[in-house]
Amino acid sequence: MQTISQFFGIVIQMFWQEHAPPHFHALYAEHEALIDIRTLEVIRGSLPRRALNLTIEWAIEHRQELMEDWELCQARQQPRKIQPLE
Repeated sequence: MQTISQFFGIVIQMFWQEHAPPHFHALYAEHEALIDIRTLEVIRGSLPRRALNLTIEWAIEHRQELMEDWELCQARQQPRKIQPLE
C-alpha cells in the first residue's frame, strides 16, 4: 500500500493490483473508508463526518490525479504523491 497524501490527520493510500472499481483508502484514527474515485461514494467502511467531508473536498480537487495514480498502481508502478488539502 502506498501513501499518496496526508492532511489533517487523514492518510490517503492506494494498493497495487487492487480490485475494481477505481478507489482509494482514507484512514483517520481507527476509521477506514474505501472511496470510489469516479462517484466519490463510500464503497466500504466509514469516516467521521468531518474527516469524510475533508476527504471528499480533497478528492474533488484531485480526481484526475487519483485516476492517474490508479492506473499506475494497476500497472504495478509507483503512484505519485498528491498535494494535501490546504
